[in-house]
Amino acid sequence: MILVPVKNLANAKHRLASVLDQSARTSLAQAMLNDVLDAVADVARSSEVSLVTSDPFAVALAREFEFQIIPDDANRSETDAIEMATQVCEARGIRDTLVIPADIPLIQASELEEIFRTAPKPGSVLVPAADGRGTNAIFRCPASLFPLRFGNDSFKPHLAAAQEVQKPCITLSLPGIALDVDNPADLHRLAALPGETRAQKLVRQWNLSGAPLAVNE
Repeated sequence: MILVPVKNLANAKHRLASVLDQSARTSLAQAMLNDVLDAVADVARSSEVSLVTSDPFAVALAREFEFQIIPDDANRSETDAIEMATQVCEARGIRDTLVIPADIPLIQASELEEIFRTAPKPGSVLVPAADGRGTNAIFRCPASLFPLRFGNDSFKPHLAAAQEVQKPCITLSLPGIALDVDNPADLHRLAALPGETRAQKLVRQWNLSGAPLAVNE
């Protein structure tokens, strides 16, 4: 099962507030989600995908793709949403899960296929973010093989947790999945890289060439 957690998009991407107002940030988040689901739809049957969300736009988009929805009424964090969704999957007898975020607009269907092709069963696959700090894709078999804790520095803890259970763990470098969009520098990279995704077209329209490249976290 592919799980895509989506928090409330009306308040999305606050770390981009120095260069984008909330309306623009919401539009960007919606465009990125659409790009992610396009790639997912190319490799998975609709019954194999669940959006973990209660956001109205995400729910409507999931229905367009005929994907499943696991309601996340609490809307607290990605970590809580995936913990809840993992329990739902296990209750349904689903053996493995692949968690991917909604803000990786350059994701390629071929990258998802590579994850599934190389995934050990039992075991895990981790795909780090471009900066090596975050984790942008996690495959686990069984689904609760080890707990997930998302955040800016999640990759090393996830790798340690995967190794601790003494099951095979594979780390893949996948450039499309690696680029998440969290700060102004990411926006510049997204606009400059080859491609014509919805998110790229949107960012290029804004012409942010003079915008600051970093924000204080």
